[in-house]
Amino acid sequence: MTTHAPLPAFERLGLPDTGLARDTYAFAAGATPAFVFFHSVRSYVFARAHARHQGLRAGTDYDDELLFISCVLHDIGLSDEANGDQRFEVDGADTAAAFLRERGVEERRIAIAWDAIALHTSDGIAGRKGTEVALAQAGIGTDILGVRRESLPAGLADEVHALLPRMDLGYALSDAIVAQARSKPQKASPLTFPGTLLRHHLPYGAHPDWYDLIAAAGWGDKPVGAVARRRAETPEQVGAMFMEYLEAGDIEGLVSLYEPHAHFVPTPGTHLVGTEAIRNALQQLIDNGARLKLELREIRQVDDVALVSNTATLTGVGPEPVISTTTEILRRQPDGGWVHVVDDPFFS
Repeated sequence: MTTHAPLPAFERLGLPDTGLARDTYAFAAGATPAFVFFHSVRSYVFARAHARHQGLRAGTDYDDELLFISCVLHDIGLSDEANGDQRFEVDGADTAAAFLRERGVEERRIAIAWDAIALHTSDGIAGRKGTEVALAQAGIGTDILGVRRESLPAGLADEVHALLPRMDLGYALSDAIVAQARSKPQKASPLTFPGTLLRHHLPYGAHPDWYDLIAAAGWGDKPVGAVARRRAETPEQVGAMFMEYLEAGDIEGLVSLYEPHAHFVPTPGTHLVGTEAIRNALQQLIDNGARLKLELREIRQVDDVALVSNTATLTGVGPEPVISTTTEILRRQPDGGWVHVVDDPFFS
C-alpha cells in the first residue's frame, strides 16, 4: 500500500480543500496501491478540466467535492478492504457509501457517488445518470484510455504525471482486476468488464462469451438463417463429420469444426492460424474435389482436451493419394461439442 502522495500535489493541483475531501484522500491513499491512488486523483483533475471545457461551473452546475470523492474512490474496490464477492465496481461503490455514511454525508449525495463508482466502466449509462457521474467517467476514461485527451489544457497532463506518475497504469490496473477475479470468479461474470478482462487470461472457451451462454441456455436457439448443424458429441465424431462435410462441399460445416484461433497445417510447411485462413484452405480442398479418409489410430482424453491421431488418406489434390499420420488437439466447447484447436496432418 502507499502512503499519502506528497502534500504539494494536493496544493499544486488545487484539490478541494474540505475536511471530507482530505479524509477521502487519506483513506484512498492508505487503502490502495500507488498506481491506483495516483490514477484516481488524476481522474478528478481531468474530470474537472472536462467540466471547464464544457462551461460547467463548480458549485453551480456540479458538486465539486462530490466529483472529487467519486473519482478518488472509484477504484477502492481493488483494495483488500473492499474485496468482497461482487464485481469490483460494485464492491467499491458499497465501500465508498459506507465510508461517506460514517461521516454523515446525506443519502442523496451518497447515491450519486455510488452511481459514479458502480457505473464508471458502463459506457452509455454513466453519461445519463447526472453531471457528477458523467464527469467522473469522462475523467477516468481520459486517464485510462486517453478518451478526450485532446480537449485537456496544454501542459496539464504533463504536470499531473510529474506529480503522480502513471506506473504503467493500464496494465497494472488490468492485472489487479484479473488477480481478484482469478481468486473469486464470481467477481467476473461473463458479461461484465472484469469478465471480459479475465477471458483474455484463460484458455479459449474456459470463460464463456455471449454466444457460449446462448448455446448453453438449453433453448436450442440457432443463428438466424443458418443451417442447423450437429455437434461432435465425442472427439471421435470430429473426424467423421470432417469427412462428411468435405464430401458435401459444406465449407461452413468444416469451419465449424475449428476454434476461432485454431492452428491448421493443410500442406507440409504451411501453418495457418484463425478462421479466415482456415476457411480459405478448406475451400481450396473443396474446389479441388478432395476426399479424405480418416482411420483412428490413438486417442488420449483428459477432461475437456483430447489428443487424437488418425491415418489420413487424401485424394483429389494430386496424381497420387497423400497418406499421413495426423496430430490433432481437440477441445470441448461450452455447448458440449468438440472442435479442433490444432489440426496438423504432417506433424509426425
